[in-house]
Amino acid sequence: MARIKGGLNAKKRHNRVLKLAKGYRGARSKQYRIAKQSVMRALTTSYAGRKERKRQFRQLWIARINAAARMNGLSYSKLIHGLKLANIDINRKMLAEMAVNDAEGFATLAELAKDKIA
Repeated sequence: MARIKGGLNAKKRHNRVLKLAKGYRGARSKQYRIAKQSVMRALTTSYAGRKERKRQFRQLWIARINAAARMNGLSYSKLIHGLKLANIDINRKMLAEMAVNDAEGFATLAELAKDKIA
């Protein structure tokens, strides 16, 4: 049986990494060894970034809800507690959207929460 050399597979692997490194500056996009390190780091960072983005959006929504709640005489935690007591099941993304675009609707929710707390 003839010996199979790994040249074709190595070439494919190198090309795959170099394609991912396209647009990087200098040797990072030209030399395989350096490109591989850069691509590995970039993929790790992008994975972590996708997780972090979810945290940042939740943080933004909470800040917006808190600002709107305080304009209606409540703190964020009291508003959320009041909504839970009133059995109003609305997520923070939608609450933040209401806080920014529908102030009257948010005010009615805040009043409902106030009534349930008191």
